[in-house]
Amino acid sequence: MTELIKNVPHSEAFALANQVDYDAGKVVSLTLAQKPGVGVTLLALDAGEGMSTHAAPGDAMATILEGTAQITINDEPHELAAGEAIVMPAGVPHAVKALTAFKMLLVVVKDPKPAAEAKQA
Repeated sequence: MTELIKNVPHSEAFALANQVDYDAGKVVSLTLAQKPGVGVTLLALDAGEGMSTHAAPGDAMATILEGTAQITINDEPHELAAGEAIVMPAGVPHAVKALTAFKMLLVVVKDPKPAAEAKQA
């Protein structure tokens, strides 16, 4: 059977944050799953790094695994620490900034049907 979640051990406990390492001055990502309706990505951002304002086609939930981040949604900043999560709604502008080096699990869920097909349903 094809693994739906990749790049991490199966059938054994592991530390999620240890699956991706920081790289000075960079954003590092590791894709865990990418299917038509869902994407799961593990990210490590060095302090001061980030992602400029953009909007996603689905709801995006960021769970901070270590460090601290500022996630701005529709011009409203939110400071998050390890153990906290936030949902960035589909189509709403958001940005991410590493206040300290931080790691997060990002889950994006969207309608797997093309927009025109979804309107007909």
